[in-house]
Formats: sequence, C-alpha cells, structure tokens
Amino acid sequence: MNKIPYIPGLRSAKESPLARFLPPIEEGVGAAWLAGKIGKNAWVLDPFGVSPQQALRQARGGHRVLVAANNPIARFLLEMGANPPAESDYKAALAALAISRKGGAHLESHLKSLYQTECAKCKQMVIAEAFLWRKDADVPFARIYECENCGDKGERLTTVADAERALDILSSAKLHSARVLERVAPLGDPDREYAEEALHAHLPRAIYVLTTLINRLESLSLTPERQRALTSLFLTTCDEANTLYPHPDELSRPKQLRVPAQFYECNLWLALERSIDLWASEFSPIPLSIFPELPPESGGVCLYEGKLKDLTNHENLPKFDAVLTAVPRPNMAFWTLSALWAGWLWGHEAAEPFKVGLRRRRYDWGWHASALHAALGHLSKLLPEKTPLFALLAEPEPSFLSAALIAASPKFALKNLAMRTKDDPIQILWERANSFPSKRTRRGKARMGVGYAVKTHLLARGEAATYLHLHAQALSEFARAQNLLLPQEAVDEALSRIHATIDEELRAHPALLRYEGSEKSLSTGLWGLSSTKDSEIPLADRVEKAVVRYLTHNPNKSLFDIEKEIYPHFAGLLTPSKALVAAVLDSYAHVKNGLWGLRSKDAPSARHADLDEMRALITDIGLRLGHQTNQINDKLLIWGEISAPVYIFHLIASALVQEIFEDKTFSPDFRSRSIILLPGGRAGLLAYKQKRDPALRAASANWRFIKFRLLRTVGEIPIINAQTWEEQMSSDPVEEGAKRQLMMF
Repeated sequence: MNKIPYIPGLRSAKESPLARFLPPIEEGVGAAWLAGKIGKNAWVLDPFGVSPQQALRQARGGHRVLVAANNPIARFLLEMGANPPAESDYKAALAALAISRKGGAHLESHLKSLYQTECAKCKQMVIAEAFLWRKDADVPFARIYECENCGDKGERLTTVADAERALDILSSAKLHSARVLERVAPLGDPDREYAEEALHAHLPRAIYVLTTLINRLESLSLTPERQRALTSLFLTTCDEANTLYPHPDELSRPKQLRVPAQFYECNLWLALERSIDLWASEFSPIPLSIFPELPPESGGVCLYEGKLKDLTNHENLPKFDAVLTAVPRPNMAFWTLSALWAGWLWGHEAAEPFKVGLRRRRYDWGWHASALHAALGHLSKLLPEKTPLFALLAEPEPSFLSAALIAASPKFALKNLAMRTKDDPIQILWERANSFPSKRTRRGKARMGVGYAVKTHLLARGEAATYLHLHAQALSEFARAQNLLLPQEAVDEALSRIHATIDEELRAHPALLRYEGSEKSLSTGLWGLSSTKDSEIPLADRVEKAVVRYLTHNPNKSLFDIEKEIYPHFAGLLTPSKALVAAVLDSYAHVKNGLWGLRSKDAPSARHADLDEMRALITDIGLRLGHQTNQINDKLLIWGEISAPVYIFHLIASALVQEIFEDKTFSPDFRSRSIILLPGGRAGLLAYKQKRDPALRAASANWRFIKFRLLRTVGEIPIINAQTWEEQMSSDPVEEGAKRQLMMF
C-alpha cells in the first residue's frame, strides 16, 4: 500500500445550514485530489450524498457530479446550494410571513409575545432570546435576554409569569402535537408511535410555533423563488425547535435523540431571522438536473432521488472517472429528524421513503458495516475496473474505520490511508478491484502481522501514538494480507474477529507500553514502545525542523501553504496535527495578515550569535564562581573536569532535546548537574512537546532547562556566589513560558 500525503484544506468561513449534522470537511480537499487524478469536465460520482457542500464545490470546479441522495433533506440542501435564492427573496418572504395575521395581530408580534419576559432590572417587558430548561421539567428555570431600555443582559432566573406562560402552552400541547404528527404519520400509520416518540425532543411552545408556521407556509401567496426561500428558513428553524442544544454552550453534534440534562429553548422567531444569514449565498447558480437528465459538459450536479441499488438498474449511465464521497456515519438524531422535517415541509408522502429513519432506534457498528458493504457492492457495478474512490471519513473512531474498510472488501482494494488526528477526517483511497484472489491468506499469518505492523508504525513515529493510529495501522495490515473479509464470512463477524485480534495483540505484545490508559478500554491514553532502540527521530522534532527549514527559505506563508509543503514528508499515518505545526510557528515566527515569517531573532545568523554569547557567559560566570570551563564541542560545555564535572551545559537554539537525552558522554549520575540552555521562545514549544508525549515528559523529569534570558540576567549580577547561582537557576522555569502556548493548544 502506498503512503500518500494527507491533503490539507481550509475551514469554511461561513457555517452551512444544518452543519452540526453534516460531516465536518475542510474546503479544497476534494478539489486537490481530483486535480491530481482527472481533468475538468470529468464525471464524478457521490454514492452517498451526505455532504452536499462537497458535491457543490466539485461542480463549481467544472466537474459533472452525479449525487445519489435518498434523504429528502440532503436533496433539498443540495438543490438550494446549486440554485440559491437572492438575499432579497429571503427578506421579502420573511416580511410577508411577518405581516400575515394571527387573530388580531401580525404573526411576528404574536410569535414574539410567546417569548415575553420581564427585565429583572427595570421591570419592562422584553423578548427573551432563549429559555433554559432542565430535563423532564414543566417550566424553564432561567431566561436569556438583552433589555433595550436599561441595557441589562445575560442569564437570569425565570419569573412566576414565565412559568405560568409555559404551563398555559402545555395545557394545549396535545392539540398542536396532533397537527404536526398528521403531517408525518397520520392516524393509523404504523409509524405513528415512532413519530410521537421523536416529537418528545420538542417542547410545547416550539410545537405550537411549528404548527403556526406550517399553516402559513401553505396559505401564503408567494412566488416560487420566495416559497423556496421561506421553506429553507423554516427548515433551519425546525432544527432550532428541538431540545438537542446543551446548556452551557457545547459543540453540539448530536447522534442520538437524547435530551441533555440542561438545554436551550430557542426563540423561534429570532431563529427565522438568523436563518437568512445562514442560507444567503455569495455563489452564482450552477446547473442542476434530475436524473436521467444530465448536466452540461461545463459542469453541474445531477441528482438521483433514490437508493444507490436502484441506480444500477438504469441504462445509459455516464462512465464515471472517479468517486468522491464522505462515508456516512450512523446518526439516529439526524435521520429521525429528517423524516419529521420532510413531513412538516412537504407532507407525509414526502417523508414516506425515508420513514425508516423513524423506526430504527439502534445502529450498531455491525449493522452499519453490513449496510455499507451492500451499498459499496452496488457501487462496484457502476464503475470500470481501477476507478479510484476517494473517501473522507469524518469524526473517526476505531469501529467506524473498521466498518468502512471491511465494507469495501473485496470489491475495492485499499491503496492509501492518511490520518491527522481523531478530530480530522481520515482520507481513504480505494481502487475498484480488477480481480479477486481465489485463496485468502490464512488467519494466523495476518494475525502475526498486526503486532509487527503496530511496532513498525511506532518506530517510524518515534513517539507515542493514539489507539486510533495503531488501529488504523493494524487494519492496513489486514488489508495488505487481504484478510479484512474472509470467504463466506458475515460482515459483522469480520468486525468482531478483527477487533478481537487487534485488541489481543496490543494487550499481549511485549514491546508495547501504555500511558495513562484504562484497562476497560484500549482506546484511552497513548501507546509507545518499551525500548526506543531503532526508533526514528520523534515526529515532533522532525516537524519542527521541516517547518523552520521551509520558512527560512520561504517567508510570509500561510498555515495552509506550510501544511501543503511539509505533509508530503509525513505521509500516511504520520501527518502532524495543526496544533503541532501551530506550536512550532508560535515558537519561531510572527504572523501578519495570516502570513507567517521567521522572527528576526530566530534567523540562523542571529541564533549563532546567541550561542556564541551563551558560551562566553558560561565561561565568564564560571570564572567568577571559581570554575574552569571546558568546551567539549560547540554545544557542550562543562565547569570542572570531564571525569567529575561541577555543571554540564547543553546549548541549543531549538526545542530538539531528544539527542541530548540519548547522549552517553556523561553518566546519568551527573543528570542533576546538567543544564539545557535554550531561547525563551522555545520554552512553550518544549512544554507543548512534553505535554503531548509522555515518554518525553518522563525523560525530561530530572533535567534542568534554563532560558538564555536568565543566563544574561545572572551575568549582570555584580556579586555572585554558589547560593545566588542556585537560586537564580530555579527562578524562571520552562512551564512559565509555556502558559500561553498550552492555553492555545
């Protein structure tokens, strides 16, 4: 298997609608991969359609993209992205909704009044931005508002009137619940009970607002474009109507319909208004067609409204040049809510094909692997041999990665697996297999290879690794041995077999060392080698060298440019994290307008001058303390005799300390007399390295680290003795210089 570099991307400057349910994928990754594989006007297939933004990016790049999307909400996101209404249409549609009548008042005034509350300071009535609830409570315990009258703002306890209003709405909840349920699963529908269960993730006030908005969606006379605009605003408001927003604020990416212990109830009229910024697009429309109609050769999206297996029955399909997709991850919350939203937006007929999302409540990894295996089997029928398949597996975890790799076997051959961290998508390259081996490698042989593969990765890394990295390496070994899925083996059985083999091998391997892990779960903590003999230089040190070398010759570069340059030197599973690269930059460089350049004091000539100065200071201070200085080499000096040194000084201009720890010039007995002198700007980087690597942290335990600036201060003291020297050596620890660094990363 080839080791291909991880492809960096850029984080989107703007959040997309329903982003918390969609795979978090950086911009530019798919385009960069396609640029190296196929030319423009090529046909690209997205068999899962779970990342509408990615398909749209490729279409804007001049490709023709066929997207199979069975989820009606995913299809709507794709359609809106391809042909976005003008911002003026969103505003006009919302204005028409606002002035429509509800009883004797405008709808906007009526809905806002549901969120009225009294200002705790001036007692004027204000509109709450949100109410705060505890799970299973009948009334909220707090509200969030900003008073325009007196300026009071923030979180305040609720009033008696707030509780009474909530209880009043609760009294009529059944009537409004029946209305929204009828849109999804009418009485007598076998899925009615599942829809009722899903509705429990919504508060009575939210259900009342949704009922009111549904009525208006059907009764307003709007142009088709403004109707689409209002529908999209309603969709994102539907999402803010559920209780899956934990309080205090957290990064909410729900996978289950589990109500948090404390949560937000959003003001849904304000949510409608906020949605305009979420949907308004700066992009021009791109061609969008519904299969079997095809987009023009200049590029566009072709939407297939159905399951992938049904697409294989169609004739005259285009010849696909590549497959580019995000691997779907089980998400009961999104799939269930999608069925609800489809019914609320377009009626129960629209929700019917996707109501399986209401019925299924449990998605284990064995089920998911089997479902992916079936889908990829259908996909293989659509592709010529050797067609590349580039997939992004976002929010990775060991079982998800195992499910994907087993599912692709044996129809697709694994060519590359590149990984950065557990918070970044894993990049997987498969190729449509052109032949299948008649005999597979025996289980025993593949099993013996797992331990060897894991040890090989740790030797190449030169430092501890996460369980996910080792798991990925082990899976790559199974793929190399063509042992991911054995003949006649069920997919879920393969998943159990492989996980048992990996876990047993890790537990029993004599060369492996576990840091800060739990016996119950191998995925916690870090893994390293009990002996570092034959290990490569630690990955963090190599990254430090690569970044500094690049900036020395290429000043004023963005973080993205730097990643593109250095990642090819750390291919496959060795890709450094953004945090590590940023820690190096923070230590050596300054940033202006997003561009990084080496600080003048970190230029090679400046650091050579610093080292000369340190050598002179060591000699001078030594003489004042009555010690003769002996210089072993440019970076190693001692006070006293080599056989019995009083102090040993190691001079470095970097944070590369591993070589010093491995130096055998002096006995470990002299460790307490050893001092590593380094620039103050390296303190944060060194502390960051120690924090991320337990082996380095342990190796550093008995060493003393002194910054250049401290030695300069000591050199300026008029009268110095042994006691003063010792006191000064402990006055400026490395950790103090690391505080800002550790807070950042």
